[in-house]
Amino acid sequence: MMKKIRVVVVDDSALVRSLLAEIINKQADMQCVGAANDPLVAREMIRELDPDVITLDIEMPKMDGLDFLGRLMRLRPMPVVMISTLTERGAEVTMKALELGAVDFVAKPRIGLVDGIKELATNIVDKIRVAAAAKIQKIPRVASLPVGAEQLSNLNSAPIAIGRISTEKLIFIGASTGGTEAIKEILIRLPADSPGVVITQHMPPGFTTSFAARLNGLCQITVQEAINGARVLPGHAYVAPGGKQFWVEKSGANYVCVVADGELVNRHRPSVEVLFRSAAKVAGRNAFGIMLTGMGNDGAKAMKEMRDAGSYNYVQDEASCIVFGMPREAILNGAADEVLPLTDIAPALLQRLKGSSDRYRV
Repeated sequence: MMKKIRVVVVDDSALVRSLLAEIINKQADMQCVGAANDPLVAREMIRELDPDVITLDIEMPKMDGLDFLGRLMRLRPMPVVMISTLTERGAEVTMKALELGAVDFVAKPRIGLVDGIKELATNIVDKIRVAAAAKIQKIPRVASLPVGAEQLSNLNSAPIAIGRISTEKLIFIGASTGGTEAIKEILIRLPADSPGVVITQHMPPGFTTSFAARLNGLCQITVQEAINGARVLPGHAYVAPGGKQFWVEKSGANYVCVVADGELVNRHRPSVEVLFRSAAKVAGRNAFGIMLTGMGNDGAKAMKEMRDAGSYNYVQDEASCIVFGMPREAILNGAADEVLPLTDIAPALLQRLKGSSDRYRV
C-alpha cells in the first residue's frame, strides 16, 4: 500500500481549512491528518500527529505565522508550504518565510477565495509533494533575526579588478524550489565589478519585485526586476518578472533584457529554458551558466546548448540542494562543467573570471 503524505493545515479561516483539506484528501497519495486554527493548536498537533508537511498561513492569531515558522525550523525542522496573500506586504513576508526555511509558497487570492483556491488545487498539491521530498536543514537561531548587509559583509568579495572583461561576460542563473535563498548565496558573494547577471526564478506575479528588492539590500551589486529593453550592465542583476518570459538579446555591442508575454515553457513562465536558450544564441563563450535547486527539468536542455556554444556551466550538487531535480537533469544532459556545493559556486566563478582577466591583460 502506498504511504500517503500526511499533511497538517494551519489557517485561521475555517473556510480555507476546509477547502485545503478537501483538495488534499482527494489525492491518492496524501491525507490531511489535522487542521489547526492557530499556531498554538498546531504545535500540539505536530507533536501528536508527526505530519510529513504542514501548510501555514502567514497571518495568524495568537502567534504570527513567521514567529511560529522561525521557532518550528529551529526546534523541529520540517517541510512547510506557506499560504501567502497576494499583496505587497504578503510578498515581503513570504520572502522572509523562505529565508526562515519554508520550502515554497502558494499565493491565495484576496477575492473569490473559494474559486481561487480550487483553481490552485493542482499547484497546491504539487508543492506539497515537492515539500515532502525536500531536504530540510535546521535553521540556526540567528536566521530568525533581521538580516542586514552588515551581517553579510564577511561574505562579500572585494572587487576583483576584472576590468573590461566584465562588460563582455554575462552570468545566467536558473532556479526553482529553494532557489530564493540559493540565489542570495550566489549574489552576496559577487563584487561590485561583477559581470551582469540575469536570473530566472520560478515565481508568480507580485512576488519578484519584493524578491529583487530584498536582494538589492543585501548585495554589493544592484539587483532589480528586469524591464523590457533595459541594457544589462556590469555590477547589476536582473530578475525575471513573475508571469512573464525573460531572455537576453544583443543590440550592437550591448546585451538588453527582453520581457514579454509568452506561452508556458516546461509549464513555467518565466522559464529557465527561455533564458538559457538566449544565452546559447547571443552570448556563447561569454556566458557563465548556473543551475540551482529546483523540481523538474526546466532549463536542462538549453543549458547543454549553452555549453555546446562555449559557455562554462556550474551546477549545484545534490547535498546542498533543497530539491535536486533541475540540477540532476542538467548533469544527465551533459550540461555541467563543474558540479559544486552551493557555497563553492561563486568563489569558483570569480576565480575563473580573475584568470580570464589576467589573460586578457596579457
